[in-house]
Amino acid sequence: MKIISRLFKHWFTTKSAIKRAFPPESLKAIESAVTEGERRHRAEVRLIIEHCLPTVSVLARLRPRQRAIELFGRYRIWDTEENCGVLVYINMADRAVEIVPDRAVMRLITREEWRGTCETITVGFARGEFCDSLIAAMKQLNALLEKHYPASGTHLNQLPNQAIVL
Repeated sequence: MKIISRLFKHWFTTKSAIKRAFPPESLKAIESAVTEGERRHRAEVRLIIEHCLPTVSVLARLRPRQRAIELFGRYRIWDTEENCGVLVYINMADRAVEIVPDRAVMRLITREEWRGTCETITVGFARGEFCDSLIAAMKQLNALLEKHYPASGTHLNQLPNQAIVL
């Protein structure tokens, strides 16, 4: 993608795009899906939705994957007892979805296994089905985590379940 067209996408994708796509009741439903899933597996899921990248990041050709890894560290998603944090990152301007698992989860679930979850989001977003596709993707993600990282005994919620909207 040419840098100029990417810059324009990021400049003109505002926070209102997130508000239109995810009104408060949608964010609450997504939070409920995360909470329900975490009852069935030991992983900790965080969702970050970002409308655009800072101009300096676009000019530096920062890719959504790099940004997701940066946010994984900034929001301390790695800081769980079993190294079981999972970030679902959505960049509205780039129309990109990235899943970044912590090392314990990464050993069990491959990038290829996450692809279906990412596709559910991107295909749904293309149809304008933001909340429904994200909830469906969370169910897929939770099923994968339950299969490979099932709950065992008491599980403390170590990371907040509500989405971070940047």
